[in-house]
This record gives sequence, structure tokens and C-alpha cells, in this order.
Amino acid sequence: MAQQRNQTDEVKFCCSICLDLLKDPVTIACGHNYCMGCLKAHWDEEDQKINYSCPQCRQAFYPRPVLVKNTMLAELVEEKKTGLQAAPADHCYAGPGDVACDFCTGRKLKASKSCLQCLASYCEQHLQPHYESPAFKTHKLVDASVKLQENICSHHDEVMKIFCRTDQQCICFLCSMDEHKGHDTVSVAAERTEKQKELDESRQRIQQRVQDREKDVKELQQETETINRSADKAVEDSEEIFTELIRVIEKRRSDVKQQMRSRQETEVSRVKDLQEKLDQEITELKRKDAELDQLSRTEDHTQFLHSYHSLSELTEPTDSPRPNISCLQYFKDVMADVTAARDKMHAILSWTWSLAESTTRTEFLRYSCQITLDPNTAGKNLVLSEGNRKITYNDKNKPYPEHPDRFIHISQVLNKDGLTGRCYWEVEMSRSAAVAVAYKSISRLGDFNAHVFGCNEKSWALYIRDSYTFRHNNQYLNISGPTSSRIGVYLDHSAGILSFYSVSETMTLLHRVQTTFTEPLYAGLWLFGPTGDTAELCKLK
Repeated sequence: MAQQRNQTDEVKFCCSICLDLLKDPVTIACGHNYCMGCLKAHWDEEDQKINYSCPQCRQAFYPRPVLVKNTMLAELVEEKKTGLQAAPADHCYAGPGDVACDFCTGRKLKASKSCLQCLASYCEQHLQPHYESPAFKTHKLVDASVKLQENICSHHDEVMKIFCRTDQQCICFLCSMDEHKGHDTVSVAAERTEKQKELDESRQRIQQRVQDREKDVKELQQETETINRSADKAVEDSEEIFTELIRVIEKRRSDVKQQMRSRQETEVSRVKDLQEKLDQEITELKRKDAELDQLSRTEDHTQFLHSYHSLSELTEPTDSPRPNISCLQYFKDVMADVTAARDKMHAILSWTWSLAESTTRTEFLRYSCQITLDPNTAGKNLVLSEGNRKITYNDKNKPYPEHPDRFIHISQVLNKDGLTGRCYWEVEMSRSAAVAVAYKSISRLGDFNAHVFGCNEKSWALYIRDSYTFRHNNQYLNISGPTSSRIGVYLDHSAGILSFYSVSETMTLLHRVQTTFTEPLYAGLWLFGPTGDTAELCKLK
């Protein structure tokens, strides 16, 4: 009740133009009060008129009255602001989306209740008769609703208090006597009771499912914590192992470097000793040559013969040095050992990381994509079916019409849409085939290697015959793995990962590519023949 009085008092001190508490209140001759600014703005709009009227009672004034602030009223407004502590006008009056009181005049207050018998909504002030008068005791009050008119029959303008179970709709009494005559009808209260039971049962099932899901969420949270702990421990342990491995490699690198430098110093010292001996021999030979030259110019024959025997005798020459082949071979052997060690370590680490990659098919199915083949790319011996997901080899197939995207000399086909992001698909084949990915810019004819899957830098292919062979840019890699008629392909375009799997009861990684993809990729299939061989892109659930 106090709130009602506060709202009523506040209305008395509100400007009927801005609907807010008066600011600089003025009183005009007819007795109505306005904010000075609001009334000036209102009259400014009428400035071309002869008379100036009151916005409420329309009493006209001439000439334009001079507005003077009503000091007493201004003081009362200030007292009301302080004493009443009234809620802002926006909290009292009905705004967009609010239910307005059907009995308020002027600016309507918010309705607090709606009456299902009166089919009207009331603010707290106009609702009092429903609380105080015995005539309204049987009326049903509900929270204020804008949907009261939905309770009125559109045909007879009567309250719908009956539910037709035959037609599953609410009707009025006249409807039950007319078009719904003979139908299974009950009161809306009785039907509500039945539906309430069903609703309660549904809520119980929902609440039980909520409890089950909350339990599942809790278990998943625990699983997440377990995964995080396990991952943290694995990272910590792997860091220690790699640190130790790096230390061992660094130690071995230092030892190999020291051994090669030591051998280098020994061999260089040996060569220098030989070089010094040879330099001495060259000097001696040059000196001997000079003496002999001088002797050859002697004109005295007797003197020439006398000196000839002592100068012509030469010392035996030393053996010419030969390269120490064993030394050079030593360096080659060391490099071969280091290279072999590198290759073994690379193979071990690559194998280990390949095993660490997910092998659960369920996880890959999260990234499954439905792929359809592009008939405009199909080679002449391929017949498409199953919604362009299956190809069959037939060397008597009717030729396709010419198209710039068609493979001319090879029984290959690409899918229609480019693949980016993470994608997973599976191929089921009858016998021999190649499962590939390629850029759309791959050649369609001309040089054989330029357009065959795996024979160029624009395609990557897994060849499946009696064994597996991976091929890219015309480089081959033979692969061992369990044979299967189904191959799974996982692509993470942004990460540059392409993986091929043998799919049976479990998934086995056959080959994994780590590179950088510069264009969207397209899934490709190639049938080698003979007629009847098939390959199909599987529908994945």
C-alpha cells in the first residue's frame, strides 16, 4: 500500500509532457503545472500561431504567457524526491514489453496481476477490489500476462473453459454445443491436471538426465585432470630423457670432433715433415745443378775432366710421397658412421611419434566429411555411381564430353570441393587402387609425370596393390603394414599433416607426411584396372 501511495504522489508531481518529476515547475493560468523547459519547447512549436494552449486542457492564451518558476511547488518536488525515495518513473510506468494496467488513464502503470475471469490486467491500486470485495473472491489472479486474449474464443467471444480432447484444443461452451458436439471434452482444469502429471513426469525424466549428464561431466572433468596430470608427467619425463639424450649426443659429438682433429693434426704434421725433406732435397739438387752448369762452361778440358768425377755423382733420390689413402678413408668412415647414427635416430624418433598419433577411429570420425567426386574430372575408363561417391573401371565406357578439368590419359578423378582445415575420409576398394590428394592446379594431360598422382610435386598418393607404396614428386617409399580393403585419410591442412591408415578393427598408421600446403587439397582416386575394379568414398557416421 505504501508503494501505491508513493506511486500516486509521484504522478501528482510529474510533468505531463516529459512524464518525469517536475524540473523548474511553472503554473499557468488554467492551473496545470509543467517543467519550464518542456512548456517552452511545446510553445516554441506553436510560435507561428496566434494562441498558445495548455497541453492538457487546451485552454488558449494570448499573448504568450511569461513563465515564472513556481518556487513553492519546486520545494515540494524536492521534498518528495528526498522523503518518498520513490523509484524512478521508468520503474513505475509500463514500457515496451511490460503489461500495462487496463484501468489506468493517461500514462499507464505496470500491471502486477491479470484476472482470468475479468480478462484484464491491474496495477496494485486498481487490483484492491479483487482483494477486498467478496464479488471477486472466486476470480483467478495470475502474474500479469499479455496473452489474456488467447483465452477468448475467436468465434463466440466467450471465455474458453473447456478442452476438446478429440481436436486437442481449448473451446468455449458454445463451441461444445456446436462444431465440437459429441467430442470428448473436459474442463480445462481437468485437462490441466492430466497434463500437469505428464509434465511432472517429463520434468522428472529431464532432471534425472540432468543428474546423469552432470555425473558424466564430473567424470569427464576427472578424466581431464587425469589426462593433464599424465601429460604433464610425460612432458616432464620426456624433457629429462631428451636432455640426457642431448647430453650424450653433445658428448659424442665432442669426442668425434676431437678424434678427427687429432687425426688431422697427426696427418698434417706427417705431410709437413715430408714437405721439409722434399724442400731440402730440391735445394740440394738446385745447388748441384748450378755446379754442373758452371763445370759445363769450363774451357780447360783437363780441368773439366779433373772435376767431372767429383761433381757428377748424385745421391740416391728419396721415394716420392704418396697420399695417405687410409687417412682420407678414416674421415669418410667417420662421416658414414655419423650419418648412419643420424638416420637411425631419425627413424626411431619418427616411428615413436607415429605410434603416439591417435589410433582411435572414433576420434578421427569427429573430423569426417562427406566427399563427392567431380564427374568433370573423371578419366574415360571410370563410371561414377552412388551419388558420385563410387568409381568402377570399365575400358568400354562411353567417352565423356570434353572438359578442361578432365584427366585425358589416366583413370583418375578428383572430388568437387577443396579441403581445408581438418578432414577425415575413408576409401573402400575391391582390389588395386591409389588413394591421393592433389592441388586443383595439377595438370590434366601432356607429360605423364605432370598429371599422374604421386609423380609430381602437386600430389601425394598411396598405391595399394599387394603391398603399399607412398609416392610424391616421383619419389617412392615402400611401406609395410597390415593389408586392408579400407584406407583412412586424415588431413590437417593448416598444420601440414597428411596421414594414411589401414582401417580394420583397429587403425594402423601407414605413412605420415609433414609439409606445408600452399593450396586447398582435393581427394583423388585412381583405378589401375582391370574392368570391374571399384573404389568408393565411404559414408561415415
